[in-house]
Amino acid sequence: MTTVRALMTPSPHTIGSEQTIEEASRRMRYAGVRHLPVLAGGRLVGLLSERDARLVTSLSGTQHVTVAEVMSPEPFAVGPDDELARVVETMATRKLGSAIVVEGVEVIGIFTTTDALHLLLKHLSIDTLRGF
Repeated sequence: MTTVRALMTPSPHTIGSEQTIEEASRRMRYAGVRHLPVLAGGRLVGLLSERDARLVTSLSGTQHVTVAEVMSPEPFAVGPDDELARVVETMATRKLGSAIVVEGVEVIGIFTTTDALHLLLKHLSIDTLRGF
């Protein structure tokens, strides 16, 4: 059984809920990521997507808008030892772009659709070599 731990991106970039949306956008651009787990007091409280941040920053007068005001408050959180097939199935069914990997209350990783596509590509390459 393959687990989320095997394919997650460890130690993901995060942001505090009281940071500004401009700061979040800057961090996403700098890190080249599209999702930021949102923390308050070291605990996962939400998820900010690049799309949501871009929408808000395209409006005027957003200098003081906080991440907490824009984030999705109920991110899809999974454990590192959860079965990858179940996580991918849930992401596909619910049309989610990421799963935040938590161990206890600590965010230890993120699994995104890009990670899933890399797995698919690897699988397709192996099948092609076998003459699938």
